[in-house]
Amino acid sequence: MIVLLALAVLGTLGLGAVLVVAMDGRIAQLAGQFARQRIETEAPDRLNRDLAPVWYLALAAAGLSVVPFAPGHALLDSPVGIVIWGTCEALTIVTVFLHGWAPNAPFPLIGAYRYVAIALPVMLPSMFVLIAAALPAESLSLLAIVESQREIWNVARQPLGLPLFAIVVLTLTLRGPMDFADAADIATGTSADESGSARALWEVARAAMLVSASALAATVFFGGPLGPALPGPVWLWIKTAALVAAFAWLGRRIARTTPSRMLTILWVVLLPLSFLHLAISGVIAL
Repeated sequence: MIVLLALAVLGTLGLGAVLVVAMDGRIAQLAGQFARQRIETEAPDRLNRDLAPVWYLALAAAGLSVVPFAPGHALLDSPVGIVIWGTCEALTIVTVFLHGWAPNAPFPLIGAYRYVAIALPVMLPSMFVLIAAALPAESLSLLAIVESQREIWNVARQPLGLPLFAIVVLTLTLRGPMDFADAADIATGTSADESGSARALWEVARAAMLVSASALAATVFFGGPLGPALPGPVWLWIKTAALVAAFAWLGRRIARTTPSRMLTILWVVLLPLSFLHLAISGVIAL
């Protein structure tokens, strides 16, 4: 069973990453990166430069490992699955920062610091939203959260949860209005001085993280593998694919604002809203 679940995790990441790249219309561009010569900046931090895409991909896999692929079954059956996912979120910020720090160049470093300034306040609404989703289950286990949605999905009883978590997903995957690390206004930021296979691997890792975060959203808000007739893994894949498409569409449709204005939105609007969402969810649960 563990081997089958591990293969399911890896297969979902791989197929999902291909789907994301195909939706972005970048398969040919990504394939061409593998044939390009790698750019070498002056005095880079080679260890972190080489490890950053690997850590990014590993965090996507670790986050997906706590997602139930069938009722009662996950690769990592943890009573604190929400906490494990939160750890992956926090370490993603560190990974993106190291990706910008390592080249020892101005644009990547600007992207790294700018991303940290934006991503850190996003983690607070993320935890409020996920804890709110755990309240009906009275547990931090994703298996229990799935079971608590047999009668009604969290997306119906907590309608603010998914829109708030969508901001978290876009931040973790460097997309749309939250693409402050690799934005065009700083020449693709943390990726400005990178090419070749390392650049391609970074893009694959971004796509894998989108799949992982979408699978978690499908689990927390749409009952994950719960559904009639079809097997649990099929329902999870259908819901995850739908959310991947929705988040990718949002990332292309919503314009990015300035970092200072985004910080104001996060601290003044989204943080109080997420706390209000948690309070309302707690009252309903009681």
